[in-house]
Amino acid sequence: MSDTRIEPRPENKMGVMPVNRLLISMSIPMMISMLVQALYNIVDSMFVAQLSENALTAVSLAFPAQNLMIAVATGTGVGVNALLSKSLGEKNFERANKTADNAVFLAFCSYAVFAVLGVFFSRIFFEVQTADMALTDPVNREEIVRQGTDYLVICTVLSFGLFFQITAERLLQSTGKTFYTMITQSIGAIINIIFDPVFIFGLFGFPRMETAGAAAATVMGQIIAAVLAILFNRFKNKEITISFRKFRPEGRIIRNIYLVGVPSIILAAIGSVMTFILNKILIVFSSTAAAVFGVYFKLQSFVFMPVFGLNNGMVPIIAYNFGARNPDRITKTIKLSVMYATGIMIAGFLVFQIFPGLLLGIFNASARMLEIGRPALRIISFSFLLAGFSVITTSVLQAFSHGFLSLSISAIRQLIVILPVAYLLSLSGNINLIWLAFPIAELVSFILCVIYMRLVFRREIRPMREGIPAPGTPAAGR
Repeated sequence: MSDTRIEPRPENKMGVMPVNRLLISMSIPMMISMLVQALYNIVDSMFVAQLSENALTAVSLAFPAQNLMIAVATGTGVGVNALLSKSLGEKNFERANKTADNAVFLAFCSYAVFAVLGVFFSRIFFEVQTADMALTDPVNREEIVRQGTDYLVICTVLSFGLFFQITAERLLQSTGKTFYTMITQSIGAIINIIFDPVFIFGLFGFPRMETAGAAAATVMGQIIAAVLAILFNRFKNKEITISFRKFRPEGRIIRNIYLVGVPSIILAAIGSVMTFILNKILIVFSSTAAAVFGVYFKLQSFVFMPVFGLNNGMVPIIAYNFGARNPDRITKTIKLSVMYATGIMIAGFLVFQIFPGLLLGIFNASARMLEIGRPALRIISFSFLLAGFSVITTSVLQAFSHGFLSLSISAIRQLIVILPVAYLLSLSGNINLIWLAFPIAELVSFILCVIYMRLVFRREIRPMREGIPAPGTPAAGR
């Protein structure tokens, strides 16, 4: 008889490392890479603002479409992350590998859809948002539509870098290898920052591309980051194996991915709808008001991105320990995440309150933009004080496969509160009142998050503490 032995797989650090050290080690690389991402978002608009305020407005109006692409990519990634981490926690390595294969397939399908939409609907997208300028300011409207269309077509047609980058990074995150995602995101962002002025202004013999140059630098960074992330999965991620030999899309895996992912996609897509409609409300006042709103989104990303990085480190820990039935590690992870997120948001609040003029000056703000922007940043930033808890809560809900609860929070906050309140306040004719919709909506979101978290603890964590087996296990059926 041959003495063949199967080497046991090493215990995953998400089940054994001290929670605080684990959360920090998982999150810090993601927070750094997210900060770099936020930096290049700001630098992108900073260079575009040097062209003209119309160019800045065009890029700002493109944000809902770009956000929708990111929503689909990251939302699918959330589903992949949760299913893959849970599979590893349950030692189901075959399902983990199939999840990775189907994730890559879904990334390609998503890219194909947005490439087609970008070719045929980019100009219409800008014409609809600027319809109110057709009679009052047709010259500036045409410039905004032209520059916006040039920018968005490139971002969508070459978006394969975005989709494959995010998918490959989620696979690395699912197995705890966030250091490599820090490298891929940082390199992609640095490439964008370097080539932004080169392509926008036509430096070093390159043609002057203006807003189209900003898009070209963006997709170049995404494509290079995607290649790096794929290589890291191939050579460094030994816990999963991606193989397309005899591959066929597997409905059960895809369904489980989107059971968590679709609510996350819709959650983020709701943000695109909110931004699109709010741009239409603001542009009635002036295109400068829409530019201020776009600038706010760029600036707030510098506050929110580290919290999202914290989320990306937190979700695999919760999903893994949910699969391993370890409630103490789950609760400690949640408490620490809320504490860190709240601290980050308070710091952001103070910066927005004390330095709004300096922040707007980064974007070559005119006197009119400063007049609108200073009170806007101060008023909206009051929502930061509660937002840290809400952001963490929505991700916890997704990690426990309660994606539709997190969806309801976002839908109520952005569609049922922000938009109606903003519209009603706009009827006053005072643009400063419109910004109050954000802190009002955040208060409603906070109340819902408290209610839902109590529900999750009662339904998911308490049964684990009481030793009740997970649904679907043999012991659970006795």
